Amino acid sequence: MQLIDIGANLTHDSFDRDRDAVLQRARDAGVAKLIVTGASREHSPKALALAQQHPGFLYATAGVHPHHAVEYTAECDAEMRALLAQPEVVAVGECGLDYFRDFSPRPAQRKAFERQLQIAVDTGKPLFLHQRDAHDDFIAIMKDFEGRIGAAVVHCFTGERRELFDYLDRDWHIGITGWLCDERRGQHLRELVPNIPAHRLMIETDAPYLLPRTLKPSPKDRRNEPAFLPHIVEELARDRGEDVAKTAATTTATATAFFGLE
Repeated sequence: MQLIDIGANLTHDSFDRDRDAVLQRARDAGVAKLIVTGASREHSPKALALAQQHPGFLYATAGVHPHHAVEYTAECDAEMRALLAQPEVVAVGECGLDYFRDFSPRPAQRKAFERQLQIAVDTGKPLFLHQRDAHDDFIAIMKDFEGRIGAAVVHCFTGERRELFDYLDRDWHIGITGWLCDERRGQHLRELVPNIPAHRLMIETDAPYLLPRTLKPSPKDRRNEPAFLPHIVEELARDRGEDVAKTAATTTATATAFFGLE
């Protein structure tokens, strides 16, 4: 299998001690390309730097996660635009709304989200989106940009049926993570994933977060990493009633087209 992990937080400090080994394990597991998530003023430049160190294997996004929305100033906007001018940066985000944690005030979240949507309009690059417990506001803001933005993926989808079909009705893509493997929180996803068209479906680890609970043996440090992506594909294929090779091939083709990868 040749897989593409569309979202891994490889700039996270938990990878500082063995990042090169993590990347080699990913290659050995069949991860052919990997998108490094940029989600703050601090980590978006680091994501680009990693991508530049591994051309053709790593790519990056640049954005400000809603948790960090208070840092979205005019200077931050200029920094994001400069990053997105680089060819290795293939998407705007991670951006969106998160009313589950509310680490940033909601008005600040909405403002930062709108400014990043404007960057997507101006650059023509696809969107790497985050939404948690903010569906109605999320849809309303996206609707304000309807017809002006291009492709979009709702990364790490964990929502309910209404949310999924609202996204699919707008031709957005869906990113599925190891949340699928969580018998406490992900059972509803197993029932929903067969509804996602193959040309809208992509896979990701969101490493170091969301270690698949069905992974055996489980790493002692509980750190997720891109090498575990094949496990997610196997679970996803089973839930979709597909051969694993088919799920792997279609998600890879979809990600290649979505991000404009070589």
